[in-house]
Amino acid sequence: MSNMTVETVSKTDIVDNSADQHKNRIQVSNTKKPLFFYVNLAKRYIQQHNEVELSALGMAITTVVTISEILKNTGFATDKKVSTSTVGMKDETKGRMVQKARIEIVLGKSDKFDALMSANEKPAPEANGKKEESKK
Repeated sequence: MSNMTVETVSKTDIVDNSADQHKNRIQVSNTKKPLFFYVNLAKRYIQQHNEVELSALGMAITTVVTISEILKNTGFATDKKVSTSTVGMKDETKGRMVQKARIEIVLGKSDKFDALMSANEKPAPEANGKKEESKK
């Protein structure tokens, strides 16, 4: 069993992005960027900070879980913390407060991370099986 903590909180917050900036936090949207953009960005954050926090609201929660599972299943990351909560937000169209689900997953650098990253940075062998001659 891993050293992961799971925390479920039911609370109402007003989202204040100015006070909520973290160097290693990725706020995931399921409409703005492709899935592997976030996977690769998370790898870079883990490389720089030894951990990454993935955060999402509502329908983007499934995207965060998928990103997390890809990073864990490929050996790049391990679970550190998972927390869920509800956030009160003003609905632009209806003009009233609505509750949205929020998830935050903190992933840490795995023991195999550096070896996997260096393996990924090596150039792929030629498809036709011939070695490329070095130019002098």
